[in-house]
This record gives sequence, C-alpha cells and structure tokens, in this order.
Amino acid sequence: MKYRQLGRSALKVSELCLGTMNFGPRTSEPDSFAILDAAVEAGVNFVDTANQYGGRLGVGTTETLLGKWLAEDRARRDRIVLATKVHEPMSDDINDRGLSARHIQMACDASLKRLGVDHIDLYQMHHIDRTAPMEEIWQAMDRLIAQGKITYVGSSNFPGWAIARANEKAVARGRLGLVSEQSLYHLIERRLELEVLPACQAYGVGVIVWSPLAGGLLAGPRQDGGHRRETEAMANARATRAAQLEAFHSICTDIAEVPGVVALAWLLHQPGVTSAIIGPAALDQLRSVLKAPQVVLEPSVLERLDRVFPPSGPAPEAYAW
Repeated sequence: MKYRQLGRSALKVSELCLGTMNFGPRTSEPDSFAILDAAVEAGVNFVDTANQYGGRLGVGTTETLLGKWLAEDRARRDRIVLATKVHEPMSDDINDRGLSARHIQMACDASLKRLGVDHIDLYQMHHIDRTAPMEEIWQAMDRLIAQGKITYVGSSNFPGWAIARANEKAVARGRLGLVSEQSLYHLIERRLELEVLPACQAYGVGVIVWSPLAGGLLAGPRQDGGHRRETEAMANARATRAAQLEAFHSICTDIAEVPGVVALAWLLHQPGVTSAIIGPAALDQLRSVLKAPQVVLEPSVLERLDRVFPPSGPAPEAYAW
C-alpha cells in the first residue's frame, strides 16, 4: 500500500480508502468484519462511512456495525483514519438534517456514540446546505475541534465555488479550513476536472474519489462471466457504452491488468487525487483491486484512455486572461 498526505494537512492516508456503505444492508456483519480485517492487513488505514448509511436497516446501522468491529480490538482505532459525514436526514424531525450548528453538534455526538469512539479524524459535510451560512458551519466545527470530538473537516459533493468560499471564510477566522473534498470521479464522469479539481488544488484540498468504478461499470466481468450488480440501469449503461467499454477492455488486456485495477490506477495518476474509495461487498472484490496503487500507467496508456474517455474540456475560467 502507498500513502499520501490528505490535502495540505500532515495526515497520511492510504491511496485506497475502504468505503463501508454496503456494510449492513448488503454485506453481513461477519463478512463486513472480514473485509475490514483484510483491508487493514493489506495496509489500508483510511475507513470512510456516513451517519446515514444503513439502507433498509435504518440510518446509523453502518456506523453501529463499524463500532462493534472497533470494540473487538481497541488497538484498531489507533490504526485507522476514521471518516464519517453529516447532513442527510436522520429522522422526520425538520431539524434533524442539514448543516445548522445545532444539527452538526447533535449528529456528531450521535456518530461518536454509534462508533464507540471519542473522536472522529475527518468529519465531512455530506452535501452542500445552501441555507446554512458558512460562518455558522465553521462556528460549529470549531467548537467540535475545541471539544476534541473531531480533528479535520472535509466537504463532499461541493462545487468549486463553495470550496473556495469555505476556505476563505476559514482563513478569515484563522483556521485550517477544509482539508478534503469527496467527489464523484472516474473515467466516464470527468466533470470534476472543470472547476472542483482546480479549486481543490489551489486551496490544498485533497480529493477523495467515490464510485471510482462507476458503480461496477468499469470493473469488468466477474471471473464466472457475470457482471457486478447487474441492475436494469447498469445493463442499459453497459449496452449504451458497449464500444467504449470494449476499447477500454482492449487497453487492459494489452497491459495485462484487470479493468477495475486500471480504472483505480488511472485515478491515482490524476493530480490532486489523494485516495480512491473502494466499496467491496465481498472479500474477493477487495482482493481484486488491492494492487492498484502499485500499477504504473505509461504516458501512452494514459493517452489511449483519454481517447476512449475524453476529458470534459478546459475549465470554464479558461477564457480568462
């Protein structure tokens, strides 16, 4: 495993981050624990969750499951960088959601209780809340930091302008500000390159990528010839992009690497990317992509990938001079 600094912070995280959204609703507790054990053994020190994760089992389920794994061996807590999120509705209560100072404080306390820990390493705003003044958000985050309940603050699914505004407000308060942004980014979906990635690079915000394999579309066929999570939407997307995926698989065959590994390796070659979140539902899925950080893609391969999956184009500010 390889490690990178999380944005401009001195914190080092593994280039692969273990996402836990499947834990509970899709992956059983024993299987989730086995994946966590294998990931840590492989050198993954970055674990991402969210207070809302739980699906049909209810919000908070995944944090609770993760807390049970941490409780089995207290040494595990010190070995991982633990990240969770706040914003999504946790009940029908009108104030039990969003990024008000009140909800941030209450949600953090609830996450700490479910996780069974005394602090969260990276506390992320799951989505932008356009009703919450940035001053109110930083007031709440500063209080949590002062209380020792969180260490770093990150954003998720923020536009470039909001990342810039958040950090400018933090600088005005004499604070570190955002150290990370968690965003959707993969070979097919490259709009992040327009404004978000440039903003993150300018402000020293590390990018954590979610859905790096496009929900399985870039993972390739399973060993048994089937496909991962073959929903109707996935089947339609696979059919629509058949020629593109065929060209991608041809590149993977030429360099003797499986598609999922190539897709992850490509992300780790992109400037500004700190870590890619892998969300295995089974142990074999985890093991199939662990080698991605060691894969070096030659410039000629990166050029071929750009031809198959064209960049989104120059950033909107490219006209400025």
